[in-house]
Amino acid sequence: MAKITYIEHNGTEHVVDVANGLTVMEGARDNGIPGIEADCGGACACSTCHVYVHPDWVEKLPAKEDMEEDMLDFAYEPDPARSRLTCQLKVSDALDGLVVQMPEKQI
Repeated sequence: MAKITYIEHNGTEHVVDVANGLTVMEGARDNGIPGIEADCGGACACSTCHVYVHPDWVEKLPAKEDMEEDMLDFAYEPDPARSRLTCQLKVSDALDGLVVQMPEKQI
C-alpha cells in the first residue's frame, strides 16, 4: 500500500492509501477525488487522467512509454518533464509518498 497525495488545481489536498497493484488513477477514482476524469477507464486512450508529478518524484517513476507520450500531446498544458497519465502509474511500495497535482482542467 502507498500513501499518495493528490492536489486539486485549487490547492485542496487529498491524502489516501492506495493498494499495490492498482494505478494512481484507480486510487483517485476509488476515493472520489475530483480532477481526474479517466474517460477511457485506464486504457491509455485519452488524456483525462493527466497530472503533474511533484519534481521530487519525476526521476523515481518508470519512464513513459510511447503510447503515454502520444496521449500527453492531447493533455491540457502538458509539462514535458512533470506530466504523466495516472492510468500508467502502477502503485507499489516504491510510490509511497507520491505527490501529484491536477491541471486546471482535463480535455
